[in-house]
Amino acid sequence: MKILHVLDHSLPVQSGYAFRSAAILREQRRRGWQVVAVTGPKHGNTAFLSEQVEGVTCHRVIAGRRWLARMPAGEPIEVIRSLRERLREIVAQEEPDIVHAHSPCLNALAALGLGVPLVYEMRSSWEDAAVSTGTTREGSLRYRLSRSLETLALTRANAVVTICEGLRNEVLARGVAGKDVTVISNAVDVEKLTPKAADSTMTRRELGLEGTCVLGFVGSFFAWEGLALLLEALPIILARRSQVRLLLVGSGVHEPALRAAVLRLGVESQVVFAGQVPHARVGPLYDAIDVLVYPRLPMRLTDMVTPLKPLEAMALGKVQVASDVGGHRELIDDGETGVLFRAGDPRALANAVLRVIDDPALAARLRANGPLHVRAHRSWAKVVAGYEPVYRGLLGADV
Repeated sequence: MKILHVLDHSLPVQSGYAFRSAAILREQRRRGWQVVAVTGPKHGNTAFLSEQVEGVTCHRVIAGRRWLARMPAGEPIEVIRSLRERLREIVAQEEPDIVHAHSPCLNALAALGLGVPLVYEMRSSWEDAAVSTGTTREGSLRYRLSRSLETLALTRANAVVTICEGLRNEVLARGVAGKDVTVISNAVDVEKLTPKAADSTMTRRELGLEGTCVLGFVGSFFAWEGLALLLEALPIILARRSQVRLLLVGSGVHEPALRAAVLRLGVESQVVFAGQVPHARVGPLYDAIDVLVYPRLPMRLTDMVTPLKPLEAMALGKVQVASDVGGHRELIDDGETGVLFRAGDPRALANAVLRVIDDPALAARLRANGPLHVRAHRSWAKVVAGYEPVYRGLLGADV
């Protein structure tokens, strides 16, 4: 069986989206399936129509009518047009049994009507992601148009996959039959992410964190991640635990606002911005963190969509504290694999952090339970097996 995956972007671009895609392709190959991929024009500039990425042929789309993309509502039209044109060539060349399009919905719309069964994998809510970044507002014309396109893709696909129950409920609310919607959750590479007794002395010394209790966040600095809330909670924590420091690893559009908040709160000496670091450098930084904090704010997007970072924390045997948005509740067993606090409340965040710092037995339980949970339920090998009945149902034969 051959599956053609239609992606927004792929490796070597570094993102959670690209890492999930790479894991799916890798595990499907291990199952003996033939896989090939194509990325849309948003993958970025490329000099190649096709290239090998981790042993998989990745076809590329060269951006075409840039004048169309600059017109009002022209960008999505151009994405669909250029991708569809390329897909016709690739389908004729590769002869796939299944076309598996992944978010955004433009990829699925471009893949409709090619004479091959279509699976659409909804990984997020396109319109609500735009609201969370401030690009639009809920109920606006752009919001309603994006929602309509998403619903069209969901209802026209032969089968739908989502990454979590929150998104599955959203899909069902749009009129897609429950039997056609399958959850293939996020997971981690348990062979690469394992607990280790690493010596973080050198990393802490480089960052000026020796002799402290380090709270940390590793990821992109978007407003919905709630890092401003974490900064608001920091003085409350420091009043009880003066040796606490906060390490922020990454970058993003919200970084200037975070740096301004650090100055306003007078915690310059207690906060370290490590910046964007190479992937190989992330491991030592994780080792230097005592408590990972994920303070996502309550909104439609964070209630529906599960992030990847808390699973990585579990796999690494790290103590984690997270807000009780729907996406976190679906991943974290409160008091067993992490500690949840009331989303949007800086004092609740501070109390949760102090709870795990002050209770060594609780911290030890979280560190022990995380890797066990991930290996039992959230390895990529286990998760990717869930695609088999989806594909078999469309082909009407064993795969």
